[in-house]
Amino acid sequence: MKRLAAFFVALSLSLMALGSLAAAHEQKVGDLVLHHAWSRANPAGAKSGAVFVTIENTGDTPDQLLSVASDVAAMTEVHEMSMANDIMTMKPAGILDIPAHGKVELKPHGLHIMLMGLKQRFAEGDTFAVTLTFAKAGTVVLQVVVDKVDAMGAHH
Repeated sequence: MKRLAAFFVALSLSLMALGSLAAAHEQKVGDLVLHHAWSRANPAGAKSGAVFVTIENTGDTPDQLLSVASDVAAMTEVHEMSMANDIMTMKPAGILDIPAHGKVELKPHGLHIMLMGLKQRFAEGDTFAVTLTFAKAGTVVLQVVVDKVDAMGAHH
């Protein structure tokens, strides 16, 4: 009987831990819900990295992502990657519009948060913070989870 009770206590604690991890992977600020913020692991000496997240606006009015910042990099900006005539280009995206009842996906090969002048290496399973400032919703410290070096985000 003691083993069965111990099993259920362990199972309950495990489920609570998984629940808090899932909750940490979704953050809210005002009418915005930020889903599954992640980055890729990188090799030692890497000078740049990227953060990917889906920003959902559940409100009746649009919002804007005004700025991003992080202590893990010398410079942090929203960038947009595009392909034209088999040439990849990347440039700062500026202010990012978040439509009412809509969402914006920051993902590989598109919009993303660019981390330049990295101050640390990212290993799979690590977490770090990125501060996002929105025009209406305010500021949120986004918790980013580091995935595999070759992750593309399909399982997020």
